[in-house]
Parts: sequence; C-alpha cells; structure tokens
Amino acid sequence: MTAISIRDLCVDYGGATLAVDHVSLDVESGQFVTVVGPSGCGKTTILNHLTGLLPVRHGAITIGGEAPHAGNPRVAYTMARDCLFPWRTALQNVCFGMELRGAPRSEREERARTALAQVGLEGFADVYPKALSHGMRQRASLARGFCLRSDVLLMDEPFGALDAQTKIQLEDLLLDLWGQTRRTVVFITHDLAEAVAIADRVIVMSARPGRIVADVPVTLPRPRRVRELQRDPAFLKLYSEVWEQLERGIQLSRAEVEGAAA
Repeated sequence: MTAISIRDLCVDYGGATLAVDHVSLDVESGQFVTVVGPSGCGKTTILNHLTGLLPVRHGAITIGGEAPHAGNPRVAYTMARDCLFPWRTALQNVCFGMELRGAPRSEREERARTALAQVGLEGFADVYPKALSHGMRQRASLARGFCLRSDVLLMDEPFGALDAQTKIQLEDLLLDLWGQTRRTVVFITHDLAEAVAIADRVIVMSARPGRIVADVPVTLPRPRRVRELQRDPAFLKLYSEVWEQLERGIQLSRAEVEGAAA
C-alpha cells in the first residue's frame, strides 16, 4: 500500500527561483526512506509540503490517499532542533502533541511515560529541558514523535548536531523504535553513512533545482546495528554508490548552469 505519493512537484519562489523541479516519489507503507542532497536542493521544502505547512501549487501530493494539510493526525514531524518548550518538563513536552489532538490526560501521560522509558529517559519525566543534554533532548523529541502513533513520521536531520557517539546511539534507538512500530518514515540527512545504515531506500537529489537523480535500494538485512554495519563490505559498497550518485547529480546541475550561462 502506498503511504506517500508525490507527483511532478515543482516549487518556485516568486517565479524567479525554481527550488524543486518535477519531483515524483512513492513511499510504501512501513518503508524507511532517507533523502540526501546538497544544501539548498529542496529536501526540507518537500517535507514542508508533505506536512501541509506549504501549499502544493504545482503537482500533487497524497498521504494515505488524502491531500496534505496542517495538523494532519496521520503525520508527525521531527525537526533538526529538538523544539522542546523550556517551561514544560520532559513528560509535558512529550504529551504536547497528544494534547493538541484531544487525547484524555490519563491516556497521554501513560503513553508519554511509556515512550520516555523506551528512549531511556524513564527517570527524567519531571526534568526541564535546560537540565538535559542535547542528546537527551533529542531522545525526548523521538519519544514525542512516536508517541503520536501517526502513520507517517517525517524527520528533518534530527541527529545532525550530535557528536558521533551520541548520533550512533540515537540511530540505533530510532531503528529499534521503528522496528516495533513499522511506521512510514521519510528522513532527511546530509550524512551518507547514516542514510545507508538506517534506510530501505536512499533518494539522491541534485543541486538546485532539486530533482531525484537516483533511488538506491538498501538490501542490508535487518535488524541492524549502525556501528557493526560500518565494517560490512556490503554497506561500504552501497555507501560508495550513493556517493557516486550524489556527485553525478551535482555535476549535472553544474553543467546545466554553465550551459545556460554560455
């Protein structure tokens, strides 16, 4: 079953700058898809259209057969920053999305406590964000995203600012949570190793205007442990393939720009 369908999505800013150029993509229910590409190629722009934060003006998008709209209960969105409210405890932050969706207090607190335990924050429910490390705040953000039980989880570089050790720990944690729920995930990253290690497919985009230049299937067996994968010859081969496709996309975009200027 197709969870996400994007057809010929084009995005421009004021008609002068084309950011995304005829992007089409299907994501099956339960798939974990990562998206890589140069800065400014439209990765976050595509996510913002999937959430309904930006209207679709050219092309079409459906999520579960419906057009995207802000506040869609089918979709949860985890951003690059943890976005925890400083005046709320970890528990209250995890509860926030469920509050917006009208879940009863007893239900949302039970679900939030379970989620905090799953991400290793069982003893930190009453702690405020200022007392949590950056990695712990991202754990709380993961808990909040999965706690909503949305069909689709959109993630915009959630681990990009973390140190290498914490990043691998959270990648493994994300894989564990996803393995338990099999939500549909679209995950943006600049880290090609991360993209290969966690995904079923890696979507490679060109430089602006963003186009899909490759859709690389990741055939590595599951369950996975990121650190162990990094020594696997099959992983290294896939990493090299994604890197080559990324370079090809950059070169194609550069050639188009140079041709237009000639």
